[in-house]
Amino acid sequence: MAHVKKKRILIVALAIVTIFCALQILSSSLEKKPVTRQIDAPQEVIAILENSCFNCHSNQQKLSWYDKLAPVSWLVNKDVMRAREVLNFSEWDFSAGEHLGKMYAILNMMQSGKMPLSNYTLLHPAAKITPNEIDIIKSYTRSLAQQEAKTAVPDIAPVKALSEVSIPATLPVSPNGVQYTNEFKKWKVISMSTLFDHTIRVIYGNDIAVKAIEAEDFHPWPDGSIVVKSVWKQGVIGNGEIRPGAFVNAQFMVKDAKKYTTTEGWGFAKFSGSDLHPTGKNAYFAEKSCISCHRQLAEKTGYLFDVPMKVNTAISIKNLQK
Repeated sequence: MAHVKKKRILIVALAIVTIFCALQILSSSLEKKPVTRQIDAPQEVIAILENSCFNCHSNQQKLSWYDKLAPVSWLVNKDVMRAREVLNFSEWDFSAGEHLGKMYAILNMMQSGKMPLSNYTLLHPAAKITPNEIDIIKSYTRSLAQQEAKTAVPDIAPVKALSEVSIPATLPVSPNGVQYTNEFKKWKVISMSTLFDHTIRVIYGNDIAVKAIEAEDFHPWPDGSIVVKSVWKQGVIGNGEIRPGAFVNAQFMVKDAKKYTTTEGWGFAKFSGSDLHPTGKNAYFAEKSCISCHRQLAEKTGYLFDVPMKVNTAISIKNLQK
């Protein structure tokens, strides 16, 4: 009986080894891509990024032996390809303003504990970000903002509101089907924000979105919700007062759970410049850029960044009482 049991264990072990070896033969390696341009930053900043970010967000992977073994390698390859699409330090071809914006996003991800991913640091504990490293990234990002502020040319031209932008006869449509509408200017303002890029941002919501906010019922957001973030450059008028200056873009989020299944039910669109030209060459642009940040930083609020907190005290009290 013991002999039969040992034989079975041996057969199972041989089968596992055979399957494992077959997986290695069938597994494909990560695509090799060249380094076309690297991020220009102080060495202490580069060292942090190389240690905690480059293995996924670059073309310069230094993978451990277990990262290269299937089936783990399948997950690693998928994560690297997605990470490269979001941000690739080996293809860093950005203007000074874009560089600042990217560093601001990186800082946000680190401070929120979203990056590096917890499942990555579980196997690569040396990649964890320390408070001191966050302070280094923060100081560098602030220095970029200060430089940008010194070189920025104040917009002293007469303020040109969005209502003065020439709306095309045929309303533009984003590649994923989201159409621009001028009606959002009549909607309720639900939030405002500014960024290091010296812009003023006003966020509007349609009636469906506003009702969801008032009821604190946005898990998920109801279909038909539309949120628009209108962005202007900061303009300085004669007495030094800051006003909205040149129109930059209008960013749309349209909730349709059936239509936008690959982007958490949200249709993203951005219409820029005086001609309101839409962003994206095809319908997949939102999968490659927009939703990645929204997933990482705004999952708790239904993937929307600008949601007023505690807008309905009565609902909040009832939720606490539960």
